[in-house]
Amino acid sequence: MIAERPSPNYDARPAGAEIDILLLHYTGMTSADAALSRLCDASARVSAHYLIDEDGAVFALVAEDSRAWHAGVARWAGQEDINGCSIGIELVNPGHEFGYRRFPEAQMAALSELCRDVLCRHAIPAHRVLGHADVAPARKEDPGELFDWATLAAAGIGLWPTESQGKDLSAAAALAGFGYDITGAGLAACATAFQRHWRPENIDGLMDDECLARLAGLLNLID
Repeated sequence: MIAERPSPNYDARPAGAEIDILLLHYTGMTSADAALSRLCDASARVSAHYLIDEDGAVFALVAEDSRAWHAGVARWAGQEDINGCSIGIELVNPGHEFGYRRFPEAQMAALSELCRDVLCRHAIPAHRVLGHADVAPARKEDPGELFDWATLAAAGIGLWPTESQGKDLSAAAALAGFGYDITGAGLAACATAFQRHWRPENIDGLMDDECLARLAGLLNLID
């Protein structure tokens, strides 16, 4: 069951905009109550379409046909109005600033169910199920390296790569070709964001052979 908790922080999507990104965040705040309060505070001017508490409770904040204000300054595959083309889901988690921890099973189960519903309503490609860090790599870390992207992908939500030949790839060109904002954020920030999502066991900002092989596998999946 989804509880309604309307936020005033939204506006109209651009005319003709297609919803083709599903963007996941963590709240980075000390509690669910604090996060809900901020997301529903008109003076804060931030929101998301949904928030999921650690116990699996789901709150609807902004209607999907409206533009919620969750991505901020962001860019993916040359697109800058990420809010205009995305559904934003916030996951309650204190984040790297307040004691980052793994996302509980109940929360992940609720997320999987909600994502499946969203994907039934909108034609969002698997390679455009992204984290906030992916679209804002110079500014954001969420949902971070403890988020279980692999299990989510196994449930049909997003992608998880099978490694492929990647040694001949140019890291910058390949990351940009996948969607990362190399020009604006720089290679190191984009590499770090890539690792948080697809190589979380070793985050050093360097696109080594393992990262390139995983990136090559992702590129193969979207060819």
